[in-house]
Amino acid sequence: MRNPIDPAELDAAIENVHRAGMPGLFAEVRDGDQVWRGAAGVADVATGRPVTADMRHRVGSITKTFTAAAVLQQVESGLIGLDTPIGRYLPRLVPGERGDAITVRMLINHTSGLAEYLPCAYPSLKAFPALADTGPQSLDDNRLTRFHPTELIEMGVTAPAVGAPGGTPGVYSNTNYLLLCELLEQVTGTTAERCITRNVIERAGLRDTEFPTGPDVSGPHSQIYEAWFGMIDPPRDYSVYDMSWVGPAASLISTVADLNRFFRLLLTGEIVSPSSLAQMRRTVPVVSQEGKTIEYGLGLHPVEAPGQDTFWGHGGTVWGAGALAMTRADGKRQMAVAVNQQRWNRLDSSGQPQPHPIDAALASLYRVAMYG
Repeated sequence: MRNPIDPAELDAAIENVHRAGMPGLFAEVRDGDQVWRGAAGVADVATGRPVTADMRHRVGSITKTFTAAAVLQQVESGLIGLDTPIGRYLPRLVPGERGDAITVRMLINHTSGLAEYLPCAYPSLKAFPALADTGPQSLDDNRLTRFHPTELIEMGVTAPAVGAPGGTPGVYSNTNYLLLCELLEQVTGTTAERCITRNVIERAGLRDTEFPTGPDVSGPHSQIYEAWFGMIDPPRDYSVYDMSWVGPAASLISTVADLNRFFRLLLTGEIVSPSSLAQMRRTVPVVSQEGKTIEYGLGLHPVEAPGQDTFWGHGGTVWGAGALAMTRADGKRQMAVAVNQQRWNRLDSSGQPQPHPIDAALASLYRVAMYG
């Protein structure tokens, strides 16, 4: 049963998320020619400036879908082999047996076995050391730190492996996508940011989507607030931040309208070929950064509800900001939601996030937006 957009229902659902404790959020829902845009709450808790649905926003790992699409375009052109070992392209970054065993596909779908370089997952790593003790001090210390991608890749590659190459479930890792960005640079002779901008962002006609050139978000945007599981109280603004700690794996700035346009064009074969899109939809089990096992393809993952259509898309978080974009397989029904606070759940005595009213309110908004 496919339901049309109900603006009043969506207005109420987005307001409920704000009332549950989210400072501000904004969204766009599309169904064919019908479009709803909404916003609730504030973009700045100090001034009370309201959020608006056209604001630019850090969209985190949604960037990975853009990166995957750019890689698959190079596969189509013959410059990259999807099942070619990464060691043939980047032998210095992934040397020896692992370079021979890990393929490009394994990087895109997180089955490489390479560890995450962020130490919130692996305490031996050094990019954000205080996070190993679930403390927020490193977030402040590294606000303006400039990381080089090969430095971060080395942390992930030299850390203990989290699985055998090609083994499942895979483990979600930013190391994989920083390597893909180095691969793009190797085969195109330009930076990954320029390659993705030229071949994906501009090809899709996205006017408000870009990689940051400095620590600021250009254009109208919300402040973004990190709570770090209640340890930063009140939540602190991290809207000014050097995003080199994730680079083209998760640094993109976009709008909810641009996200919907991108995923609509991607899923209707306008960004990559139909055969590449079919590869993107081939999923394997992957353990997410939240510790949940999800089905993950090549930069896409599905959302399925009993008796409902399948949606494809990606979510993303950075310090203070989050976003989720999901599009029905036919490209017609779409949802993109952006929120301006992260890690609102406090931890229990065992270190597990406790339920929060925001969780249920967001789930309800997603359900209404996708299924009516």
